Amino acid sequence: MAYQHTIHQRVYRFEDLKDLLAKASPLRSGDVLAGIAAATYEERVAAQITLANVPLKQFLNEALIPYETDEVTRLIIDSHDTNAFEPIAHLTVGEFRDWLLGDEIDTSTLQNLKWALMPEMVAAVSKLMRNQDLIAVAQKCEVITRFRNTIGLRGHFSTRLQPNHPTDDPKGIAASMIDGLLYGSGDAVIGINPAMDSPASVSNLLELIDALRQQFEIPTQSCVLSHITTTLDLINRGSPVDLCFQSIAGTQQTNSSFGINLDLITEAYEATLSLNRGTVGNNVMYFETGQGSSLSANAHHGVDQQTCEARAYAVARKYNPLLVNTVVGFIGPEYLYDGKQIIRAALEDHFCGKLLGLPMGVDICYTNHAEADQDDMDNLLTLLGVAGCNFVMGIPGSDDIMLNYQSTSFHDALYLRKVLGLRPAPEFEQWLLKQGITDEKGRLTHSQAMGKLIDHLF
Repeated sequence: MAYQHTIHQRVYRFEDLKDLLAKASPLRSGDVLAGIAAATYEERVAAQITLANVPLKQFLNEALIPYETDEVTRLIIDSHDTNAFEPIAHLTVGEFRDWLLGDEIDTSTLQNLKWALMPEMVAAVSKLMRNQDLIAVAQKCEVITRFRNTIGLRGHFSTRLQPNHPTDDPKGIAASMIDGLLYGSGDAVIGINPAMDSPASVSNLLELIDALRQQFEIPTQSCVLSHITTTLDLINRGSPVDLCFQSIAGTQQTNSSFGINLDLITEAYEATLSLNRGTVGNNVMYFETGQGSSLSANAHHGVDQQTCEARAYAVARKYNPLLVNTVVGFIGPEYLYDGKQIIRAALEDHFCGKLLGLPMGVDICYTNHAEADQDDMDNLLTLLGVAGCNFVMGIPGSDDIMLNYQSTSFHDALYLRKVLGLRPAPEFEQWLLKQGITDEKGRLTHSQAMGKLIDHLF
């Protein structure tokens, strides 16, 4: 179906819904690279005005990627809840934006929409929103998950302690874990990106974290971010796997390039569930995503990168994950050129994920050749804190020495908790108090805990 809009006697035509969504997207370098972005600001405005008048029902009738050839499309359409959709079925995209921003729309109302909304619908409405709109609506969305602690409660803010090392050296990783724990980091997960994906290396890292967790009775979860097939192998070998990790994307072809499909994820999900290692809940999956992954794999099918990203959230939603985060600036300036584009993309991703019922975090990051710096990341961190983001990364000095990119530090999380009055996950906060790492007001003390941790690990 073609769409069009006239501005100053100039008619702008859009071939189909896919083209319209791409042209309506705020400017980003990836869509320009793909040759699908609006050519001018005026064309973008024409597309946004046209998109505002598209009925939400149209997304049920016009698949961006054919149902017959893409299993992500099939998942999206087959899981759509028509009864839950009924209260908003009469709205256009623009009317849906106004509805979401209404004072009467609260957390429970949005939680009931989890299976009513298709990713393409939330991607569409995000394209009509200013940054403050994305923040205002996301802030209403409370998504709570549990494994050994409770993540996502309003008024709380968690971190992934990310103690990566370029050679997976146990002492280097241990030093980073001590550093992070003594700064109150790690309630979302202690998660390592392994330099080597061999089962033996990954198993050693899992056992390192698990020994520390058990020794000090830390109410958190561990994850080594290996490929899902490695994790499955380790589950079968009896390794201490808490969470199963996988990078995912919004098209079948992109996921195939990652060496995965929905059947494989389902197998791993069921295997991880069967371990019953959680104490307060059974959310066992950890997914990472990022705008531009489908374009970099040449598997975007002409769909803009932000809509592809939202489609990845349909994959995550199927498996009740504990954690989902968009690694927003990691792929590079070819996809998100500068700080402004990274900030906008992160707010979009967080909004779309939360509206689809996901426990969204953000890796607030950039590569060293992007037009961005830590001031941009400070701005984004603060905006996401206001928006109710579930968690961010905690990395020594904000500089990942294995992945070679810039993210957020342990100190950054302390800053956000302090200025916004946020607390760690409640079970983890009680542990910090018990260990003498923080006091009743959340201030660091360190004195009692440092020696015990160092003696154990070294």
